[in-house]
Amino acid sequence: MRRVVITGMSAICGNGHTLDEVWKNCIDGKSGISSLTKIDISNFPIQFAGEVKNFKIAPELIEEKDHKRYDTFVHYALHSAHLALGDAKLLSENSCNFLKDLYHPTKVGCILGVGMGGFPMIEQNHSAFLSGGHRKVSPVFIPAVIPNMASGIVTIKYGLRGINYSVSSACASSAHAILTAANEIRFGNVDCMVTGGAEAVLTYLPIAGFVNMKALSKRNDAPQKASRPFDIDRDGFVIGEGAAILVLEEREQAIKRGAHIYAELVGAGATSDAYHITAPHPEGEGAILCMQQAITSAGISPDEIDYINAHGTSTPLGDIAETLAIKKVFGERAIKQEIAVSATKSMIGHLLGAAGAIESVFCIKALETGIIPPTINLDKQDPECDLYYVPNEAIKRPIRYALNNSFGFGGTNACLIFKREG
Repeated sequence: MRRVVITGMSAICGNGHTLDEVWKNCIDGKSGISSLTKIDISNFPIQFAGEVKNFKIAPELIEEKDHKRYDTFVHYALHSAHLALGDAKLLSENSCNFLKDLYHPTKVGCILGVGMGGFPMIEQNHSAFLSGGHRKVSPVFIPAVIPNMASGIVTIKYGLRGINYSVSSACASSAHAILTAANEIRFGNVDCMVTGGAEAVLTYLPIAGFVNMKALSKRNDAPQKASRPFDIDRDGFVIGEGAAILVLEEREQAIKRGAHIYAELVGAGATSDAYHITAPHPEGEGAILCMQQAITSAGISPDEIDYINAHGTSTPLGDIAETLAIKKVFGERAIKQEIAVSATKSMIGHLLGAAGAIESVFCIKALETGIIPPTINLDKQDPECDLYYVPNEAIKRPIRYALNNSFGFGGTNACLIFKREG
């Protein structure tokens, strides 16, 4: 079966607009969580998020007059796709033109994970409808908000004529998108894929829904300390927004064209808890099976995994369930704290459908640099969360294989394993 490598990456979130900026802030342990400015939620019990600030998409990607034709998640996806394709050296210099002499457009596709779609414009058009009737609803309302418009716009912009759709599986969406995109290359349907995820739902209804579920942290007095996975004082997750895009290529063709290879995607797993609509299985049974599947598909043993980027949302139940699952899969190495586990959501919040993609980027950068990002705000570790979570400061350690965990509502699970190139 054909091998799949990563040759381009990008990220945007509360910690920056580019991969270099996001990664530097991540390994520096800097929090991108702050007071929310996009909407007025002063009457809500929480007033903060992992908000992308001071962002405006480049006019060569979307002209200013067309900004309102697409919801924010589409802007993030296109911005990141452009940077990732540029990073992979698949665009003409200083242009948006895909290099068709490298790959025929029919052999390049795009699969993106989007968990919730265009809620900001849904709310805006609903308000317009209530105040003025059906004629006040925008004629571009539907294409502006549907989840697959992110991948659709990317393929339209760059003339990519291969497979094109979105994956929606809650907080595992972009991890599922990546494994699905990789399979398209492995099975020979395409040679190159743009994949990852985007999410932008920092607006009233989603926040109200999560608040009333009692899922969000309420640390309004200290937003940057609110996301605290595995800490005894954690009180819920912090909602974030952004995107992360990876360019995948068939390995031999990437080598032939002289591409820089960040890492190889060697294993993946996908399972269901079959337990509850929002709560994880208390012993992490679905997560255990998912990690085991990924390890088996990679053709390695659990002893070869050096780093785990945990789902680590900072919820009371989720962190314990994931800890139990990791101990079950990795045994004594986990119990003796020989495996580094970190939760980068402590710095950027939970990007929902885009979480698996940006955390895969962090895994790949850890493989490339030998720097493992920290779990910040881990001041008093929960006794039931007894692994080595790289507390508060990044560490340097050689890594050969890294595992990314993504779990979502509905009991859906996805795990990805990346291998250092060379």
